[in-house]
Amino acid sequence: MTRADGGLRALAATFPRAGRLEAIVLRPARGEPARRVEVTLAIAARGLDGDRGALRASRTPRVGARQVTLIQAEHLPAIAALVGLDAVAPEALRRNLVVSGVNLVAARTLFPDVPLRLRLGDAVVLEVTGPAEPCSRMEVALGPGGYVAMRGHGGVTARVLEGGPLRVGDAVRVTVG
Repeated sequence: MTRADGGLRALAATFPRAGRLEAIVLRPARGEPARRVEVTLAIAARGLDGDRGALRASRTPRVGARQVTLIQAEHLPAIAALVGLDAVAPEALRRNLVVSGVNLVAARTLFPDVPLRLRLGDAVVLEVTGPAEPCSRMEVALGPGGYVAMRGHGGVTARVLEGGPLRVGDAVRVTVG
């Protein structure tokens, strides 16, 4: 390993502060409105209790990368500005968790030997698996151009490594390993 690689590994694993869980959004079924809740349960290898992803997973084992979706609270005003709205409600975007204060894209592991994890509250551990691309429903939710406005701001997908309770207001920390 070169000195530069060691430096980049350390830089990529250093986050300035903890963030905060701002909202929890559950999507009970395809086509049904998403709803905000204050508390839910993250279920290891499945998703969030009450969300259609976890319900589907209860019928078959789910090892997929998209068990939970997250979006940065800081991106909501940018999305609203791009479509000409004053504000965008998290439920309209259909992402499960809205997080402030942590760069979620940077929480995806760059190096296999330096695994990054998101720790939410006291028990829940997520692994960021990739980008959460927008879907065509954003045209209805946000108006014309909603799909394009979400590109690059759509958040990330994650899998639940360790389950437990989640509450709005929980700390969100990026940890190594």
